[in-house]
Amino acid sequence: MRIDEAAVQAARDNLSDGAVTPGVHPYAEEICKLLNDALATEWVCTLRYRRHHYTAKGLASPAIADEFLTHANEEQAHADRITERIVQLGGAPDLDPDTLSKRSHAEYDASTELQAMIRANLVAERVAIEVYRQMIQLIGDKDPTTSRMLREILAQEEEHADELSDWMAKA
Repeated sequence: MRIDEAAVQAARDNLSDGAVTPGVHPYAEEICKLLNDALATEWVCTLRYRRHHYTAKGLASPAIADEFLTHANEEQAHADRITERIVQLGGAPDLDPDTLSKRSHAEYDASTELQAMIRANLVAERVAIEVYRQMIQLIGDKDPTTSRMLREILAQEEEHADELSDWMAKA
């Protein structure tokens, strides 16, 4: 096994590519497409959680509403990380409001009943978990930095699903 000296030289020569070195370059556009769809999902999840936070009513609603806000903030942090990575890879983050819900893997939800809100958020978290697992498989070692970021986001999405599952049993 040997280091690809031509790729090392290309890394030296192509400074305008920033973090996109020759090893990642062939995959950067495809990875940005995957990340932009994940970005749309995170924004839809942020908006859904925020709506649920402000509209949750019922005996258990203050605690659940607080949890919804926490999750909304964490989903927004995921969106920020994904956006930064897209830019690092030389892509353009697609935040067009007209296409966010069309590109999102998860759905927006306007439920007014607390149990339905919890269920909608749990479904969305489970969808996100599956999508992130597939993305990690697809990207693999083509881009270790993106794979690591996705694993970290996946772990938090799994925590969200566990918490929502617990709330579903209580509500």
